[in-house]
Amino acid sequence: MFSTGAIRSQDCVYPTPLSQFQVKHTTAEGFKEQGNLFYSKKDYSEAFNYYTKAIDASPKNASYYGNRAATLMMLCRFREALEDSQQAVRLDDCFMKGHLREGKCHLSLGNAMAASRCFQKVLELEPSNREAQQENKNATTLLEYERMADFGFEKRDFRKVVYCMDRALALASACHRFKILKAECLALLGRYPEAQSVASDILRMDSTNADALYVRGLCLYYEDCIDKAVQFFVQALRMAPDHEKARLACRNAKALKAKKDEGNQAFKSSSYEAAYQLYTEALTIDPNNIKTNAKLYCNRATAGAKLKKLNQAIEDCTSAIKLDDTYIKAYLRRAQCYMDTEQYEEAVRDYEKVYQTEKTSDHKHLLKTAQMELKKSKRKDYYKVLGVGKNATEDEIKKAYRKRALMHHPDRHSAATPEVQKEEEKKFKEVGEAFTVLSDPKKKIRYDNGHDLEDDGCFDGGGKCF
Repeated sequence: MFSTGAIRSQDCVYPTPLSQFQVKHTTAEGFKEQGNLFYSKKDYSEAFNYYTKAIDASPKNASYYGNRAATLMMLCRFREALEDSQQAVRLDDCFMKGHLREGKCHLSLGNAMAASRCFQKVLELEPSNREAQQENKNATTLLEYERMADFGFEKRDFRKVVYCMDRALALASACHRFKILKAECLALLGRYPEAQSVASDILRMDSTNADALYVRGLCLYYEDCIDKAVQFFVQALRMAPDHEKARLACRNAKALKAKKDEGNQAFKSSSYEAAYQLYTEALTIDPNNIKTNAKLYCNRATAGAKLKKLNQAIEDCTSAIKLDDTYIKAYLRRAQCYMDTEQYEEAVRDYEKVYQTEKTSDHKHLLKTAQMELKKSKRKDYYKVLGVGKNATEDEIKKAYRKRALMHHPDRHSAATPEVQKEEEKKFKEVGEAFTVLSDPKKKIRYDNGHDLEDDGCFDGGGKCF
């Protein structure tokens, strides 16, 4: 390349050589023009390469850094774009586009305060710049969403936090901090697949991100995969030893697993009182762990049933179901407790729920048994009328009959008021009915199996039976 000037030597004219600076400048401008061409074609990778060559050829040119920053922003490489924008304004503090791009990078990365300072600088250089005015409003809006999210998290209003973070990420799409906060709240809301998806996306870009590792572990922890969860918490702490949330979650996970295992071991060794107490202690460790606590309530109900604490066992099963309404084992345990306390309607309701969910032969049998007991419970309880147990022998039934018949015989109450006489007569007839059925082996079997006895012809006033 030569200048238009010339050097004369005798009769020959020689072109004047360009200085080294001029050569570099001309070369750099060529690379920039090539970069512009690829940028206009939306081939940002090639544009980046040529802008880089331009910078290498002329590293003190602010506009080259600005162009490469614009390209990096299109490639969503906002941190690198931020560095180029900052270098551009260091070289030329009046480079308005440089300040604007720096602000946009800060905003995309979630740093609203820094973004606002950059947009203010643009407005100092050009007060009527509408783009800077709008972006400055966006920065203010972002700060407000951050404030609302912090308040919501403090109040444990995790849905509100997710809402705010969705709006914030529309303005700051590259902010890992907002993504992590959203993922953490999704996990706390029990929306584990969504939370895992967000955390996994971040880990694909940065496998050492301690916050993402923590959220991944949190999801596993709340899904009762405690051993795997601990591995993620430990990994997070390896990347960030001061990560307080990971440390607390790791401690809770280890304590919860140890206490639960200790309770299970006590139950297996038939130490039901000890198991009951250990499950109670485990339930105090982390109220947020819904799935594990549901299992702990059910385990405590099982131990309580062994200790004949049937009402408490029913309450524990109900607590488990409130935490996890798909927990079949809790429905089955509660239904059995209802059967043991002769609350047959409730037992039928639980067994129906189980059978609708899992149509197995065992569940069908349990439902039919409960339905039969419900039907039997609506009839007179002849065992109760005679004051004997359901396994009473023939002699015990006879003795009980004689005793009750004598107690309620009309002659014994002839001096009583008409109301008392009528009541005692009714009881006397019931005693006769009960003895007629329970003293006859065939009728007793039919009665015990829940069959109707009205057609047997023995309840026609009691005379023939007695």
